[in-house]
Amino acid sequence: MVHNKTDSRYSTKNTVDMKNSSIKNDAGLITLAIRLVVGWTYFSAFWRRTVLVDKLDPETAGYIGEKFNHFLPHALGIKPIIQFLVENPDALWISMVAFTIIEGIVGLLIMLGLFTRLMSVGVFSLAMGILLGSGWIGTTCLDEWQIGVLGIAAGFVLFLSGSGTYSLDNVLLKKGFQATKKKWFAWIASGDISIGKRVFPKVVLIGSLFIFGMTLMTNQVFHGGLWGPLHNKSVKPQLEISEAKIEDSTLSFKVFRTEGVDVYGAWIIGIELLDSQNRVILDYGQEELSRLRAENITNDYIAQVKPGKYSLVVPLGAQATLHLSDENMAHLPGGNYTIKIWDISGANWEYTFEQPAAN
Repeated sequence: MVHNKTDSRYSTKNTVDMKNSSIKNDAGLITLAIRLVVGWTYFSAFWRRTVLVDKLDPETAGYIGEKFNHFLPHALGIKPIIQFLVENPDALWISMVAFTIIEGIVGLLIMLGLFTRLMSVGVFSLAMGILLGSGWIGTTCLDEWQIGVLGIAAGFVLFLSGSGTYSLDNVLLKKGFQATKKKWFAWIASGDISIGKRVFPKVVLIGSLFIFGMTLMTNQVFHGGLWGPLHNKSVKPQLEISEAKIEDSTLSFKVFRTEGVDVYGAWIIGIELLDSQNRVILDYGQEELSRLRAENITNDYIAQVKPGKYSLVVPLGAQATLHLSDENMAHLPGGNYTIKIWDISGANWEYTFEQPAAN
C-alpha cells in the first residue's frame, strides 16, 4: 500500500463507519484473490513439471524444452535468445530448470504474501516473457497472449498494493522485527511507501498506459486485433522451404514449420521434385517418408523432424535439412526445379530453385 504524508485522499487506507462497524479499505487485502490465483498459475507450472509429470527430462515425451522451441517462429524481440537456446540443448536444459524453479518460488511466495513487491516484479517479468515469446500461439482464444497481458497487469497492481491482512509480510510487520522498520523492507515486501501526492497518480497512470499500450501493440502484431484482417497463426500448418540443391543424386533442402497447432506436428505425406516441364523427377510418398533414416534428416533445433508411422512429422518451430536420394537425379541438366510438399490436411507448399549445370 502507498502512504502519502501530505494528502489523505491518496492513502490506500480509509476508515468508513457503517452501523458502528469499521471497515478498513486495505489495498493489499483487496488484491488477495489476485495474489492467490496469479501465484497458483506460476506455482502450478513448477508443480506439474516436477511432481505430477517429469517435463524437465529431455529424453521423455512432453519435455518443456520442445514446447519452448514452438515459440521460435514469431517471438517478438527475444527470438535470437530462443534460437540460441534451442540450438544448444545443454544451455536450454539449464534455462528450463532455472525458469521452472523461479516460477515455483515466485508463485509460492506471492500466494503466501512474502516479499510481495519483489515477487510482483517476478510476476511482471515472467508474464512479459510469456507475452513476447508465445503471445502469438492460441488455437481458440488467443490463450498465451491473454495469459501474458493479464500477468503483466497483475504484477503491476500487486507491486502498488503489496499484501494485506492475510500475508506473511503482515505477520513480520506485526512482530516488529528490526528489518521491517527499514525503508527497503516496504519496497520489497509490503507496508507503506511514501510517495508525494503529485507523483503517485502519475506512476499509476504511466504504468497503466504502458501496459495498455503493450496490450494493444501485441494484439495487433500477433493477431491483427485492432484493424484487420484478423489472423491466427495457430490454426493452419505453414512450412517454409529453402536452400535447395541437388548433388550426387541427392536432393537437399531445409524445411521450417512456422505456423499451425503447437500440440501436434504437420504430417507430410508427399514430396515431389518437378522439372520446368512439370515432369516428376522424384516422388516420395507416405511409405517412403515414414521409413526415412537418421542420415536423411539433419535437425537444427530441439524440436525434431522425424518419421512417423504413416508420414513425416514436422513439429511447430522445427527446422531440418532433408536429404532425399534417387538415381533419376544423377545427370540432371541445369535449370529451374520445383519442390512440392503435401500435408495430410490438404495444404501444400512449393519452392522453385535454380540448379546450375553440371561441370
